[in-house]
Formats: sequence, C-alpha cells, structure tokens
Amino acid sequence: MTTGVRRRMGVDERRQQLIAVALELFSHRSPDDVSIDEIAAAAGISRPLVYHYFPGKQSLYEAALRRAADELAGRFHEPPQGPLGARLLRVMGRFFDFVDEHGAGFSALMRGGPAVGCSTTNAMIDEVRQAAYEQILAHLGIGEPPARLQLVVRSWVSLAESTALIWLDGRRIPRAELELQLVHDFAALCAVSAAYDEEMAGILLRVLRDEPADGPFGDLVGRLVSLAPSLAPSLAPSLDRVPTQRLR
Repeated sequence: MTTGVRRRMGVDERRQQLIAVALELFSHRSPDDVSIDEIAAAAGISRPLVYHYFPGKQSLYEAALRRAADELAGRFHEPPQGPLGARLLRVMGRFFDFVDEHGAGFSALMRGGPAVGCSTTNAMIDEVRQAAYEQILAHLGIGEPPARLQLVVRSWVSLAESTALIWLDGRRIPRAELELQLVHDFAALCAVSAAYDEEMAGILLRVLRDEPADGPFGDLVGRLVSLAPSLAPSLAPSLDRVPTQRLR
C-alpha cells in the first residue's frame, strides 16, 4: 500500500492557494457567511496556518477581491479587429461569464461589505471601471475623447455593472438577450448624444459605416425600423412641432 506524501508549498504558492479557495467560496456565498475554519478545511490546512499567511479574514478577503477585480478588468480586453458591435458582444459574453461564475464575489466587489474598508473596495471598483472605460475608448480609436463621449462610455460601463447586479437576483432574463441588449444600449446612448452634438454624430456615423447588417448594431436598426409603423401615428403630432432644421 502506497502512502501519499503531501507536498510542502512555498509561501507565495500557499498564499495563492488560499486566495483561490477563498474566492471560490465567496463566489457562492456572501463573504460574511464564510468562516476561516471553512477556508482552512477547503485548503486542507489548519486554522492557525491560515493566520500564518494572512493576519485575518479581512486581509484574505481583500486579496481575494483584488484577484477578482484584476480578472474582471481583464474581461474587457479584446483584439481591435472587426466591427465594434461584435467586439462589444464578445466582451459582454466574457463579462457575464464572470458574473455567472462568481455571483456572490461579484456582488461583494461591486457593493462592498463590512469585512473590508470602503476605501479599499472603492479603489478596486474604480480600477475595474477605469479599465473598462479605457478599453472601450481604445476600440473607438479615440485618444482624447470629447466630454459627451466620456459621459456615454462611463454611463454604459455603470449600466453594465448595475444590470449584472440586478440580473443576479433571479436571472429572469436570458443571459444572451441581456448581453445583446447592453450592446444595443451602447449604440442607443451614442445615438442620443449624437442628436445633440455634431462631433458625436461623426463618431457614431464612422462606427456604423463599418457595421454589417447582420451584426449587433444592424440588428438594433432592424428592430427599430420594424417598430416605426406602429410608433408613427403616436409620434406624428410631436414631429409636426419639431423645427425643420432638427429633422435634417
């Protein structure tokens, strides 16, 4: 009979293991409901040994959130090839993969909690949002975005975040539909801003010029066009009052 010998881990390797174990537990339950004893048991070590690598649950919680934040920020990286709509849809797919796999951990990161200081949590959240913001601007090929575009991109990043948190409460809308809807939301935010600003109109037209009819943005246009006959009678009185120059 062969007796297995447990391999001794180095300090950094053990720390990374504990972070992974904690993140896995936090992904399925609120961090406040996970004890150090459970983390130790899942890692196959004693409770005192956990404290040898981390001063307490808060420091382990922060390390787990740090890894979650880095991984989530990485989900927004996408090669800059192909139509923007398809790229954004792939980004949303990876974003919701993370949300789906790490529900409780995602909520803990975005909502914070008593186990970690607000300033630490907020700093991590801001890093994720900033990474997403910079990635979207990179896809648009704009180094110095105008104020309206900054507003559109930051609003969309916040919308994706809040939509994911609401979706986690019951998952009542099919994921694929929600991912596509968020891509449509980005186009809609750009379109509304373009109605007020010529520079935004130019950016939107440049994006749409490269979009195929069967892509996400083309799909949105098709859906809106199909609604037009139904909306026309109710909108006609309002359109009659709009100055002619605004309709050109």
